[in-house]
Amino acid sequence: MALPASSTGTEQGAPHSAPDPPFNPLVPAPPVSYPITTLEDLGSRTYFNSYHYPFNVSSVPLSSRRLPDRGRILVCHDMQGGYRDDKWVQGGNNPDAFSIWHWYLIDIFVYFSHNLVTLPPPCWTNTAHRHGVQVLGTFITEGDKGTVICNKLLATKESAQLYAKRLTELAVSLGFDGWLLNMEVQLDKQLIPNLLEFVRHLTEKMHSSVPGSSVIWYDSVTIDGDLIYQNQLNQYNKPFFDICDGIFANYSWEEDYPKLSAAVAGKRNYDVYMGIDVFGRGTYGGGQWKTNVALDVLKKDRVSAAIFAPGWVYETNQPPDFETAQNRWWGLVEDSWGMVQTYPKALPFYSNFDQGRGHHYSINGNQISSDPWNNISRQGFQPFVKFGPSSTIQVLFDFNGESYSGGGNITFKGILSDNSAYFTTRLFRGELPLGSSPIQFTYSVKSGGSSKIGLSLEFSSPENQQNKILLASQDATYESLSQFAGNFTKVLISHEVSNPKSIPELGWVLQENSISMKGSTLTEIHAVCYQEKPDTELPQSPSEFYAVLGHILIKAPGRTPDFPPASSWIVEGQYIKWGQGSQGSSSKSLSIKISWKFKRGNGSPLYNKYNIYLVELARSESNDSMQRLGKAVQFIGTAHVGAFYISKLAVPGGISTIRFIIQVCNDYGACQELDKSPFFQLNVPV
Repeated sequence: MALPASSTGTEQGAPHSAPDPPFNPLVPAPPVSYPITTLEDLGSRTYFNSYHYPFNVSSVPLSSRRLPDRGRILVCHDMQGGYRDDKWVQGGNNPDAFSIWHWYLIDIFVYFSHNLVTLPPPCWTNTAHRHGVQVLGTFITEGDKGTVICNKLLATKESAQLYAKRLTELAVSLGFDGWLLNMEVQLDKQLIPNLLEFVRHLTEKMHSSVPGSSVIWYDSVTIDGDLIYQNQLNQYNKPFFDICDGIFANYSWEEDYPKLSAAVAGKRNYDVYMGIDVFGRGTYGGGQWKTNVALDVLKKDRVSAAIFAPGWVYETNQPPDFETAQNRWWGLVEDSWGMVQTYPKALPFYSNFDQGRGHHYSINGNQISSDPWNNISRQGFQPFVKFGPSSTIQVLFDFNGESYSGGGNITFKGILSDNSAYFTTRLFRGELPLGSSPIQFTYSVKSGGSSKIGLSLEFSSPENQQNKILLASQDATYESLSQFAGNFTKVLISHEVSNPKSIPELGWVLQENSISMKGSTLTEIHAVCYQEKPDTELPQSPSEFYAVLGHILIKAPGRTPDFPPASSWIVEGQYIKWGQGSQGSSSKSLSIKISWKFKRGNGSPLYNKYNIYLVELARSESNDSMQRLGKAVQFIGTAHVGAFYISKLAVPGGISTIRFIIQVCNDYGACQELDKSPFFQLNVPV
């Protein structure tokens, strides 16, 4: 980019504390995401021979790549030079790793680094796609080295087409949605025709291979070959704009530049993305906590915005902490621009609100790991909550409290006075059309004393009639709701669901209700906090409110998980390497890649999450017995493709057999029973 990159910092979240050895992509190791740094490697397709390539394929498809005809928000990630905690495909151990969770404010996400070919780590693509956001990689040439690369890239029309084809192949194979082109070098004017061919051919190839994909030109070299940033769309860069999907204008624009650019773009005004550097380096409005100043101008002038380096909040340690500062900063974006994504849009819809990092991990209310972790692929649908204090109830995402699913929950705490019979906050804003069949709502709650949580559902009928329905907790009485029931079209009492998979002592309660709103559209879901009133006429002092929301699931009633039996899978162990352990002469160390595929056809059913467990069997126990599962099973990680690599697993002495269980999970939070899941079993050498 035209401005200096953000700071590089130090490596965090790696599985091992020792310095990494020289990287050899052909050698089995904990899978990582990495860029392509030379034109030779790009041209010869060496990336596809890498041991790490299959792990880097994204597993979550994008439901629709068509960009809306309105002002859009492009976010260019550039965080500490890229490939930090997020490079560990199977996740790391840093619960404070950088993440983004305000996806409902983003249309396009660009993964950026100062390497020649920046390939987005699959965790970003998986989560962005889940939320309806396009993901682009970056192709960048800069400095003297970039000039040499461009001279070779653009030597002939055929070479320009070849490298465009190679970039397309990478995007298609890894499952992301296009490219940001940043040709930040001075060029001989004779090379410009081939540069235009490169942009044109890449755009055409991407569109034919991935309909709705995007190729965006960065405002750098001009049509004359000069490296002069225009900070707007004009005659010097419009020829590039005309043959691709948009332009990312440099950050040093003046107040009238957006309007001038829109006029040059004509009907394509929203394909102009005016740059805003969050670090504030030469950017209109100053960036940082004034990023909204530039956004206000861009929205008024009917162009789009390209926000560069929102990791400023994280890198500069904005007070009081990352979670609070991040929510505050994105709140400015929302107040200026408004929401650009909506969900739920289809059934089933499931969210455990997980941000992809935490200090523990739970399934069905049971904590299966107490280890710190980070893995953005694990993010659930993120709520549209404005976290922070209000006049009555504070709303926060709690990483430290017990979670029903994943690594956290939404906590509500504060005081509900007599003047505020209830408190409500938005969870989701959707466009979910309903047919003639009812839909079922299930959500998990944990609360103290008289504190209760319900759901407020807002529907729009075909006649544009608005209905607001309250799903109250299972022990609520209509008398206790009388103070505010008049604010709702209808009040329904939920019933408690028995969940044999959870531990009752942990206090989680599953609430469930079915509702039929034929022909209507579900538009909003809110949490409703209220308290049961004691059966007395004596005046009561306001009491502390505390309740936790663990997850929410919307599906067709009666639909139960239907997982294929373990015999449907082929599970293999590869690259098996035994070594001497560190716990004495009888202990051993194991490195192994476990891979699995569905027997029928060439692929597997539509699953994109697998929990991996380890069972160790002593020599005195039967290898066929799974009766010890309840005590001996160990959660070791999550895979989002059909493979998982275990590095230097310590195997104590006395263990004769180890079993790796692959627990298949679906899109609405259900996981296969462990004793019915596919597995790979391995005898420990004597």
